[in-house]
Amino acid sequence: MIIMIAAVAENDALGKNNELVWHLPNDFKRFKSLTTGHYIIMGRKTFESFPKPLPNRTHVVITRQENYQPEGCIVVNSIEKAIAICPKNETSFIIGGGEIYNLGLPYADKLEITRVHHNFEADAFFPEINPDNWREIFSEFNPIDDKHLYEYTYQTYIKK
Repeated sequence: MIIMIAAVAENDALGKNNELVWHLPNDFKRFKSLTTGHYIIMGRKTFESFPKPLPNRTHVVITRQENYQPEGCIVVNSIEKAIAICPKNETSFIIGGGEIYNLGLPYADKLEITRVHHNFEADAFFPEINPDNWREIFSEFNPIDDKHLYEYTYQTYIKK
């Protein structure tokens, strides 16, 4: 199963200048719990936004740069090759960024979205979730609190 996981603003914003534009500690914990032990597919810029590789995950990095080989990562030049490298009988995650989400959407079986209830200025965006193709099966609202400046909702969609 291929799952796309993302935190997405109301205006589909993902981030700006290769950084998230919000801080939601509970979303980081959820991301870690869902992706640990799995293959995670990402673009080069997303990989480079991490201070170091994420522990206990197999990193598959998509780039057009020849001779790009960060230590401990599998490097490919297409979404198709990235998906082909992942074990067929296990769950794998597409974790971004914007271009990789657009390329990966047709291959995804499930979407794990954290919808941040605010509009942000951004330069990377999540593709539109077309209700003709996706059915929401779970939704959990989370209010503002002392660690979260924005309301957000966990949403799970499956492909129709």
